[in-house]
Amino acid sequence: MGQQKTAPESGTRESERRRTILRAAIDVFARKGYHGCRIADVAKEAGVAYGLVYHYFKNKDELLETVFETGWSGFIARARAVAESEGPLVEKVRRIADVAFEAYRVDPRAVKVLILEIARSPAGARINRQTAFVDVIRLSAQMFTRAKESGELRPDVDPLLASALLFGSIEMGLTAFVVGLADARDTVMLERAKAQIADSFLHGVLLSGASSKAETTKHASTPHELPRGDEPQDAAPPKREKAAPKPRTPKRG
Repeated sequence: MGQQKTAPESGTRESERRRTILRAAIDVFARKGYHGCRIADVAKEAGVAYGLVYHYFKNKDELLETVFETGWSGFIARARAVAESEGPLVEKVRRIADVAFEAYRVDPRAVKVLILEIARSPAGARINRQTAFVDVIRLSAQMFTRAKESGELRPDVDPLLASALLFGSIEMGLTAFVVGLADARDTVMLERAKAQIADSFLHGVLLSGASSKAETTKHASTPHELPRGDEPQDAAPPKREKAAPKPRTPKRG
C-alpha cells in the first residue's frame, strides 16, 4: 500500500501549486492584459490542468486581486520599514525610490501588472485600490510630518501632498519603463531614473540647507572656488616694469 502524505507535506504541495498558478497569471496578465487573459492561458502557462486553476481561484478577477495583494503588501512592508526608520529625510526618500525600482528590476512583469492592469485599468475596479493607495500615502505623510517638525521640510509644504507627489513621481517614472519609453534592460538608465526622481522631488520640498551628512561631506570635499584672495595662492606675483629713465638736463656754460 502507498503511504499517505502527512498534513504538512500536503500543505506544502498545495502552497507550491498555488504559487505556480499565481506566477503564471502574472506572466499572462503582463503579456495579454486582463481582458485578453483566459483561465486556459493561465493553466497552460502553469503546466496544470484547466480545472485545477478553479480549485485555487474562483475566476480571473480573484487571480488579479491576489496578484495585487501579494505584490502591494510586499511593497508596503518595505516602504513602511524605510519611513519609520531613523535618519534624514533625504536618505529616506532615496531609499523609498530604491525599493520601487528594485521591485521592477527583480520582477518587471509583476510591476507592469500592478501599474497597467490594476492602478489604471477598469479591470482593477473590483480591487479596493483607494484604500491601498491611501494607506501608503498616509504612511509617507507621517514621515514628512516628522521631517517638517525637525526643520528639514519647507514650512509651506503640506506633508500629505508631498507624499502623493513622491509616489506619483515614482509611478510615472516606472511607467516610462513599463510602456517601453525607456529600455528596462538598461540598468544604468534605471539607476539614473531613480536618482533623478529623488533629486527632483527633494529640490522642491527641502528647506534650504537641509541635506544629509553624506551629501554635505561630498560637496565640502569638492573644490568649487579659489582660495580667498584675488589670485590663486601658488601664483607668482606679477613682474613690475622698470620706469623709463628721465632725460638729463644739459648744464649751462
